[in-house]
Amino acid sequence: MTIFYNINFSKTTVLEVFFSIIEKIKKNFSKNLFLYDLKKKVIKAKKYINNKKTKQDKLKKFLKLFYVHWKFKEISGQYNLSDVLWLNKVLKTRKGTALSLGIILLYFFKKLEIPINPVIFPTQLILKFQLSYQKFLLINPFNGEFLNNNTLELLLKGNINSMAVMHSHYLETSKSKLILKKILNTLKSALMQENKIELALKISNFLLQINPKDPYEIRDRGLIYAYLECYSLAKKDLYYFVNKCPDDPISDIIKLKINSIKNESVTLH
Repeated sequence: MTIFYNINFSKTTVLEVFFSIIEKIKKNFSKNLFLYDLKKKVIKAKKYINNKKTKQDKLKKFLKLFYVHWKFKEISGQYNLSDVLWLNKVLKTRKGTALSLGIILLYFFKKLEIPINPVIFPTQLILKFQLSYQKFLLINPFNGEFLNNNTLELLLKGNINSMAVMHSHYLETSKSKLILKKILNTLKSALMQENKIELALKISNFLLQINPKDPYEIRDRGLIYAYLECYSLAKKDLYYFVNKCPDDPISDIIKLKINSIKNESVTLH
């Protein structure tokens, strides 16, 4: 397995790293095929925005290309959450979440040399275009529209609680590695809910390549092992979490889980 903890995001993107992970998980997936198609789109995009002089004008014109002409949009109706997190599927259907559409946008912005940074806002991923030291534009990846503080506060009140207020630190730039971990964790949870446990385990193992000693990720892997009846491996991971995070409220629940599997036989998978 390729080690992902030392990724150089100055030379690559979250999308490209995610494709490398999919290629190791799915036999019929070709990273190069998707990247070839994306490169052709980058060439088209460069031609489309070429007549604009400023970065801000190029940004606005590309957003029109992405949402109006290419017809990327927010998913609606009933769907499996994993379907809008596998970025290869999102590129085919052109329907996604703020997280998956945002990661695709970040790929294009890097290739087009438009300076955009990701922000993990409490309710969703948003994108930030810095105009000056204190001024910036905020983009909603769901639809490409610009956001202001009033809209953001409404999102907080509607999704967190009615008393939530806007804070400046909510708009701090998030590192690319954090974005990668965010989509992998969200995908892992979706796969578990959809009873695709072995795929969830593979995602968990990649997350542990990014941060090998993360007790919470080791705990999650232990719970996956328990579901798969790999009890010896499950106990090892769950004990690790309890020892590292004894004061965490969930530790007592994990201890009960350990006790419930102590006498179970080991099943190899």
